[in-house]
Amino acid sequence: MELSELIQYSRGDKPAHLLLKNARLVNIFSGEIIETDVAVTRSRIVGLGKGYEADEVVDLEGSYLAPGFIDAHVHIESSMAPPSEFARTVVPHGVTTVITDPHEIANVLGLDGIRFMFENAKHGPLSMYVMASSCVPATAMETNGATLHWYDLVSLKSDPWVLGLAEVMNFPGVIYGDDEVLDKLRIFREDVIDGHAPGVSGKALQAYIATGIRSDHEATTVEEAMEKLRAGMTIFIREATNAHNLKTLLPMVNEFNHHRICFCTDDRQPADLLGQGTIDYMVRTAIAEGVDPIMAIRMATWNPAQYFRLYDRGAIMPGRRADMIVFDDLQAPQPRLVFRGGKLVARDGVMTLPPRVIPQRALRHTMNVAWEKVTFDIPAEGRIARVIGHIPDQLVTEHLQMEVPIVEGLAQADPDRDILKMAVIERHMHSGNVGKGFIHGIGLKRGALASSVAHDHHNIVVVGADDVSMMTAARRVAAMGGGLVAADGEQVLAEVPLPLAGLMSKEPMGIIRDQVDAAIAAAQHLGSPLHDPFMGMSFMALEVIPSLKLTDLGLVDVDKFEFTSLWVA
Repeated sequence: MELSELIQYSRGDKPAHLLLKNARLVNIFSGEIIETDVAVTRSRIVGLGKGYEADEVVDLEGSYLAPGFIDAHVHIESSMAPPSEFARTVVPHGVTTVITDPHEIANVLGLDGIRFMFENAKHGPLSMYVMASSCVPATAMETNGATLHWYDLVSLKSDPWVLGLAEVMNFPGVIYGDDEVLDKLRIFREDVIDGHAPGVSGKALQAYIATGIRSDHEATTVEEAMEKLRAGMTIFIREATNAHNLKTLLPMVNEFNHHRICFCTDDRQPADLLGQGTIDYMVRTAIAEGVDPIMAIRMATWNPAQYFRLYDRGAIMPGRRADMIVFDDLQAPQPRLVFRGGKLVARDGVMTLPPRVIPQRALRHTMNVAWEKVTFDIPAEGRIARVIGHIPDQLVTEHLQMEVPIVEGLAQADPDRDILKMAVIERHMHSGNVGKGFIHGIGLKRGALASSVAHDHHNIVVVGADDVSMMTAARRVAAMGGGLVAADGEQVLAEVPLPLAGLMSKEPMGIIRDQVDAAIAAAQHLGSPLHDPFMGMSFMALEVIPSLKLTDLGLVDVDKFEFTSLWVA
């Protein structure tokens, strides 16, 4: 809206298009609840107070009115749905803006994958901003489907929907001055740069921050988060499907530091999105844990808007976007109405807009496995093996040493002791690479699980009690063009097809949830006690989060940031 026209509406010279009467406004500036009216013209808030007239009047009858929620860091691909379907899931929960790092699909398809995400989100009910993926690949210790150099990322800088550089996961590359990593930091030095530095402390942390990296979402303890906060970082408290950091970190929040804290979901699966919610769930949980409601709402609105320099949103004030939520209980905000750009887009948890028909960009086939080279045999070179120790609800792992059974010179799984085989099968370049190892903590008593969702390279990861089940599951994943599979022997028990880059479905979120629920139920039938073993094992191949991980190139000691032998001398 042109400024002179905006002023006329704000003065009340012209009737606004929409008037929300009798609101109890959550004022994130003053920390008060104010009884007022809010006038909206087109996409903008034009005035607060009594005396405005409008073409349409909605009486809120004393309900609370707050800014729309902002997710500070999310990988939409982890919902297993493309942006258009993801939007229809999160907007009814009051999320009107997300900042996404599309590095999952970028690691499979490069810039083509990022363009797919932009096109699928276009003209939708959700504002999707992008941080340019900094780590494609995450490191040189994996094989992925694409490489994005600094000069590739330059092409994204001019896009108004690109805000800066996404989580810089290669923290050793930053700390030790790797030129490829530093070049990316240099070209985005005037923009927002997000961090990813699990466990980094002391002088190494100081060096990391000195490069211009300003946030972190990997803190798992109050002590770690406070060290980063004191050093100048903005802390994104995360509550993902497989990384539950919210309740652990909430004790750090106080009236003096909360303005440097945001909420993010990072990686969240369909069942949690549809059941618990997203940022709204984090706000409700924070309040239930004792955080002042206005502080909690501020961390979900104003704080991320300021951090990402989105100065047109994050507050209800004249001139800002009319992204707003209406709810009835300040102690447990559950959005009843959701306005995005001044239009009602959701009511009582349901979208009011029909699904859009979106022209689908053709994506190339991404399952290029050299099956003739794939075997799960592990020749024994000792009796004590290094074993990945999966920790429930965390992305970090233990670096275990355990004795494994040996039969005719080959190492075997031992389900009775929860020692399973794990393999990562390269699926991008037809290389035949297969990383092999062992994992503890998944809990299968028989059968196998396989998935093409394996952060961040997204090769096929498979965990199992026997080789036949592992091969059945892995081959079925490839045959579907990607997805999740639970198998027992030669029988497929459940599957979730993910034909879009091996990461996302073409189905509505409700159907995806039902398919995933069936796959999880099959995994639990095979013995796994985990809430979501597929999400858990998808991070067991991510070699930038301590302590021991497996890629298609081998076992990685993340603490030393180098390959290590499977066998202990």
